[in-house]
Amino acid sequence: MTVALVVRRIIGASAEQLFEAWTQPAQLRQWWGPAGVECTHAEVDLRVGGAYRIANRFPDGRIVWITGTFELIDAPHRLAYTWQIDPASSAERVTVEFEPRGRKTEVIVTHERIQSEAAREEHARGWTGCLDGLVKYAGR
Repeated sequence: MTVALVVRRIIGASAEQLFEAWTQPAQLRQWWGPAGVECTHAEVDLRVGGAYRIANRFPDGRIVWITGTFELIDAPHRLAYTWQIDPASSAERVTVEFEPRGRKTEVIVTHERIQSEAAREEHARGWTGCLDGLVKYAGR
């Protein structure tokens, strides 16, 4: 049995700006990661079947790689991709929706195929932190 997670945030930027922030490596490195975690590397091959790799450096110096493949790209509305933290772990799936709300955009992250409640809680903290970073980045 797997579990899912949905995290939402309304951000003061257009769907186009947020989609670019999510998919352009130079922008992604600026905001990605929960508090205390630095994105030290990002590669994005933005096409269906294209891969991405993101390096998260934790406060203890440990680097964790997140990798996956794009399954759906509907710019600037929606992205779907596989998500794997450890190559030995099973592939999870992330869908990100960018829904206009006047001059703002609601970003909805749906993370599926999570293997346990404990992993779900870790992902919830991670996504909440990432969206906090995106709010700050968009507000510059």
